[in-house]
Amino acid sequence: MRLTTKGRFAVTAMIDLAMRQHSGPVTLAAISQRQNISLSYLEQLFGKLRRHELVDSVRGPGGGYSLARLARNITVADIIFAVDEPLDATSCGGKRDCTSGNDGRSGKCMTHELWATLNRKMVDYLDSVSLQDLVDQQRVRQLQEAANQAQECSVRVNRTGTAANAPAVAVEANATV
Repeated sequence: MRLTTKGRFAVTAMIDLAMRQHSGPVTLAAISQRQNISLSYLEQLFGKLRRHELVDSVRGPGGGYSLARLARNITVADIIFAVDEPLDATSCGGKRDCTSGNDGRSGKCMTHELWATLNRKMVDYLDSVSLQDLVDQQRVRQLQEAANQAQECSVRVNRTGTAANAPAVAVEANATV
């Protein structure tokens, strides 16, 4: 059981789109460049997302994609299922024919219910996380990174010592005389 690149890339691209659509349709080429995802792969994914009415497309100059619904009304589960990503921890694909006995009859393996329950929990969780939740998390992360960079710059400036700052102070003093 694992989420493949199809689901991961679709969610990543949708976050990128949701964060940038406020200034008009977003091109797949721009998403491709920012997220390092093949343009042809994005075209395939967005075809599926459009068919599932998660995105709208605008053709022509200035065209691109925008969300078809509010980000808070799109869940991660919506995105993953739209791109045909299976989420199944069972070895039988949920068909309950996990084992074959010596007599040739198939049946449920001893851990079938465990994996089927995990499937339900995964879907429930992914259905509880909205695209807006992920956008908000990303924006907080970007703000934290910007604050950390600003703090690092401030520390570097202070570490250069007073000798580097002294001429600037002297110039300012001479300029005001």
